[in-house]
Parts: sequence; C-alpha cells; structure tokens
Amino acid sequence: MMTMMVESKRILVADDSDTSRGVLTRYLSAQRNLDVCGEAVNGEEAIEKAWELKPDLVLLDVAMPRTNGIVAASVLKEMMPEVRIVLFTMYSDAIAKAFPRGLAADAVISKGDGMQKLADCVQALLA
Repeated sequence: MMTMMVESKRILVADDSDTSRGVLTRYLSAQRNLDVCGEAVNGEEAIEKAWELKPDLVLLDVAMPRTNGIVAASVLKEMMPEVRIVLFTMYSDAIAKAFPRGLAADAVISKGDGMQKLADCVQALLA
C-alpha cells in the first residue's frame, strides 16, 4: 500500500465561548487529525487572525461580540475568496429564513447536529 504525504489543512476556530472553542479545537485536532492553527474570541479577532495565519477554513460561531460570524464571513470572503467558511450556530433555522439567498459561508451547521456532522462537513470542504 502506497501512502501519500498530504499537506495538512489549517483551520481557524472562532467562538466567544472558551469552552466551545476548547472542545472544537480538541475534537478537530485529536479525533479528526486536523490542524487547528489558531483561535479567536470574536469576529474582529477572527478576521485579523485569518489574515495573519492564512487558514484553509474558518469555523465561525454566529453569535459573537464586536463582529458577529455573519459579518465576519462576508469580510473574510471579500479579503480571502479562496478560504472555506463554516458557520456553527444554535440558530441555523433562523439564519436560513433570514438569508434565503445564502451567505458568504460555504456551510451552516447547527450546534444541535453535533460534532460528528460538523467534522464531516469540515473534512468534505477541505477535501
């Protein structure tokens, strides 16, 4: 069996909850062997860190202080069109209704759907 060296894809995790950020980072890096290159506590910091760290994917909570995930996603897509963006939120139904034409995100995953669905989505976007 031949093994190929695959360049690790880098992920930035942005969530205002220390607990959520910690759980997401540990799950993605330990369980899914993904490279979490940084963390941010709000949308403004997510934009700054994304510019600095150049991740392949940014995982954004929607409800964050200073700049929410929806605004941060549109700024990030403007600055870095190639970056993949996943919104991870408790409010996926409300977001779908409020933005019927879509968002500057590649996916919206409900926190209620759990880590497995989130990780599957992240891996599919990075494939």
